[in-house]
Amino acid sequence: MAKGRLEHANISVTDPERSAALLTELLGWEERWRGPSLKYGRSVHIGAEHDYIALYTGDHVKGEFAKGQPLNHIAFTVDDLDAAEKIVAEHGLEPFGHDDYEPGRRFYFFDWDGIEFEVISYE
Repeated sequence: MAKGRLEHANISVTDPERSAALLTELLGWEERWRGPSLKYGRSVHIGAEHDYIALYTGDHVKGEFAKGQPLNHIAFTVDDLDAAEKIVAEHGLEPFGHDDYEPGRRFYFFDWDGIEFEVISYE
């Protein structure tokens, strides 16, 4: 059977540069591309060699998204959970939901647009 992997997720944000700065510092990712979208708006792609997050915006993107409609959260793994939490807080965001159960320690945070992220360490 063929195996696949997630190549990217495209999310709407009100300020892609601000979101890109957070993901770059939090995950050690790099900007892969930026430019206009095909119809309207613009995107910044932040990621690694084989995967990325497309941070999309346009005049119609207002933020204030409701949790679970349709996205529950996006999760990232990190080597140092304490350092990751410090970076999130330094960006003015509030970590919550700290827990430690298999397969690892974790916390959550909402970004400026109400998008929920989970950060996990398997170390």
